[in-house]
Amino acid sequence: MVSTGAVPNLAFRRLRGQRSAGEFAAAVRRAAREIGEQVACDARYIGRVESGEIRCPNYAYERVFLHMFPGTTLVDLGFSSRETVRGRGARATVDTPPPTAPHRDTDEESDVLRRVFMTSGTATMATATLGLGGTSAAAATGPVPAPRRVGEAEVSAVEKAVRQIRLLDDRQGGDNLYRKASHPLRIAYALLDSGVAAKRSTAGRLHAGAGELAISVGWLAHDSGRFEDARSHYAEALATARVAGDAALEAHAFCNASFLARDTGRPRESVRAAEAGQRAAQPLGSPRLLALLALREAGGRAGLGDRTGCERAIGRAHTAFGRGRSDADPEWMSFFREAELEFLEAQCWSVLGEWSRAAHHARRAVRLQDPHFTRNLALYRAELTWDLARAGRAVEAAAEGHRVLDLLGRVRSTRIRAMLAESVTALRPQRGTPEVREFLERYADVSGTRE
Repeated sequence: MVSTGAVPNLAFRRLRGQRSAGEFAAAVRRAAREIGEQVACDARYIGRVESGEIRCPNYAYERVFLHMFPGTTLVDLGFSSRETVRGRGARATVDTPPPTAPHRDTDEESDVLRRVFMTSGTATMATATLGLGGTSAAAATGPVPAPRRVGEAEVSAVEKAVRQIRLLDDRQGGDNLYRKASHPLRIAYALLDSGVAAKRSTAGRLHAGAGELAISVGWLAHDSGRFEDARSHYAEALATARVAGDAALEAHAFCNASFLARDTGRPRESVRAAEAGQRAAQPLGSPRLLALLALREAGGRAGLGDRTGCERAIGRAHTAFGRGRSDADPEWMSFFREAELEFLEAQCWSVLGEWSRAAHHARRAVRLQDPHFTRNLALYRAELTWDLARAGRAVEAAAEGHRVLDLLGRVRSTRIRAMLAESVTALRPQRGTPEVREFLERYADVSGTRE
């Protein structure tokens, strides 16, 4: 719980001046965007800083504050130096929320949560609980044992958890996996925070593994409609990448952050994140990664109504994709095949209101997709349903809608269900058509709604 001896941060309060805590929080968020960071700063966070509850900000906030006030140090801003709050005792009395407090969706909170779970136990015990298949509800929310010394076994367990999440997501979607996956993520960051990796190479792999795990869990949150959770996890991954100097992890974090910004109606932020990802990815030697990031940029530009910029980004994506695979392609990009390229292009044209063109690319995505990847097949068909419905091709849309419903028995994805619901809304004016009426009635039965 918060220490009763917390000392108010008067220096930080003076920097706020006449602005309200909410206005100052908005300035912090703007400054973060200027340097490619993402922080979910609000008035409550500012209040916690000024009250002295937060003695030292996490790395993401540190970079933002030092950007806002050039030439200063954390101490100048009224914080304690990081070295003085690294001990467990300081963490427990300053940064840790009460055990019954709800999780708050800021990346500062993620930093706090990591530290909370470093209380007892051994690295061996922590590693044993990294598996996802048999994780109980109690285990998923219970305390995480703290590590002693981190070696090959622990790092391999983190890397295995990342692969397992990706495999299960391909088959099931995010809804059923998110809470289970949060547990190994907390363990991974407990290992990382211990600072006792046996070798430098082990430490590098652990940073990369923990960051990739944060992105994977963030994606599950994204796919299941928990957008603030996703934003926090992506910001955590980006902070980890920056601390470790890992350009590949940074590019991945920006890629997902761009995707999330587009999905939550922040197209300008989506473009900025995609551009930052491309800068990070440029020296990595992976044309496919650059292609995906160009498509993320295209999606953001479509949201801005920037047709010319969107077309240019799509063109760059096709050029880079055409260069083929590379040994430098990240492992997580196994999903990015021609079908995904077609799907992402379809989404761009859909946002720009070119429904028939979007449907053409969505149909190509469906045809190219490996049927074993059930979730993506359902996603592509949901996009096709929507594009056909908006293009006025109601009978074709209804047929595709049936196929999505066939797949939703095996896939739990809030995102896909939301897309299908939008298609249903678009098709309702055509319910006089028998094929459309049949689909709408089946959808109502499956979803528990009444037509």
